Amino acid sequence: MHFTKMQGLGNDYLYFWGEPEDPAAVSRRLSDRHFGAGSDGIITISPSDIADFKMRIFNADGSEAKMCGNGIRCVGKYVYDKGYTDKTRLRVETLSGIRTLDLHLCGGRVKSVSVDMGRAGAGEDLTLAAGGEEIVCTPVDVGNPHAVIFTDTPQDARLTTLGPQIEKHPVFPDGVNVEFVEVLAKDRLRMRVWERGSGVTMACGTGACASVAAAVKKGYCRTEEDIAVVLDGGTLKIRISPDGGVTMTGPAEFVYEGECDLC
Repeated sequence: MHFTKMQGLGNDYLYFWGEPEDPAAVSRRLSDRHFGAGSDGIITISPSDIADFKMRIFNADGSEAKMCGNGIRCVGKYVYDKGYTDKTRLRVETLSGIRTLDLHLCGGRVKSVSVDMGRAGAGEDLTLAAGGEEIVCTPVDVGNPHAVIFTDTPQDARLTTLGPQIEKHPVFPDGVNVEFVEVLAKDRLRMRVWERGSGVTMACGTGACASVAAAVKKGYCRTEEDIAVVLDGGTLKIRISPDGGVTMTGPAEFVYEGECDLC
C-alpha cells in the first residue's frame, strides 16, 4: 500500500489516501524507527460527507488521537499538491470537529497553512504529585487534552521523566499531552512536548496552541497578537482571539513516497 511521509516542524507522520485495514496495527508496525518506516504515527485521508476531507490520526502506539495541528497542515498540502482539490480554503473533518484551513502557495504549491483550531479552554491550575515533587500545571482543551507546565527551562530530564508520569496520571483518565514551557518574551515561548501515545516529538501543533492559551490565561501573553512558539523542530505562529479562538500558522513538507506490504 502506498504512503507519503510528511512532516511539520519535524512532527512526522505516514499519510494514506484511504484507510488500511486495522490502521492501529499499521501505525504500530510502520512507526517503529528501527523496523518500520519511522514516524510519530499514521494519518489517513478520505472524502467526507460533512466537509471537504476527513482525517484520522493514529499515534505510534496505535491509539487514536482526536486532533493534530502539525498533521492537519500536512493534510492541506497533501490534498492540494496531489490534485485532490484546487481550493485554497478547506474544511477538514476530525474527531474534534471540522477545522478550516487556509493554504498559502508559493510557485503553485503549498508552502504553509493557517488552521482555525477552534477554541482553547484553559482551566484552573492543578497541583499533581509526580516524580517525588509537586507539579503545577494548567489543563487546556484544544480538542485534545494538554497539561501545560511553565518552567525556567524545558529541561530534557524533566521532559522524559515527568512527561510519561503526568501523561498517565490518575487525574487524566484518558491520558494527556504534556508541555514544558519557558516564557522568553510577551510574544515568544519555548516549548518541549511529551505527546500522549508517542513520547517526545519534535513539535506539537495543538500543544503550541495550548501553551499560548495557558500563557494568555496567566498573563504572560496577550490576545490578538501573534505569539511565536519555538519547538525542537522550528517555530509556529499562534494567535488567540478574545473569545478563545485559536489560529495556528506553520509549514508542511513532503519527505518521501513509499510502499509497504501489509500482509
